[in-house]
Amino acid sequence: MTDPALLILASLADGDKHGYAMMVDIERFAGVRLGPGTLYGAITRLEEQGWIVPVKSEDRRKPYRLTADGRSYLEEQMTSLDRLVKAAQQRLSPA
Repeated sequence: MTDPALLILASLADGDKHGYAMMVDIERFAGVRLGPGTLYGAITRLEEQGWIVPVKSEDRRKPYRLTADGRSYLEEQMTSLDRLVKAAQQRLSPA
């Protein structure tokens, strides 16, 4: 999975994070390093979709939170990916 939007949603599924924390988390769990342009471009699109929202912070960093719609979208995508993985595994298995 290398879609930046799905990686960001997956990162936020376990709690609020600011951009750099998401980059570190995504690299840790997915082995994918998102550049700042890719990350913040995807964050903007996710905000526009209503799937994430910024959270007020006293810090200069801007954390984001997954919305209920964002969680639903992520769950739908994970279900689709699960079906794809299962189909591919069956096709790779010897008959």
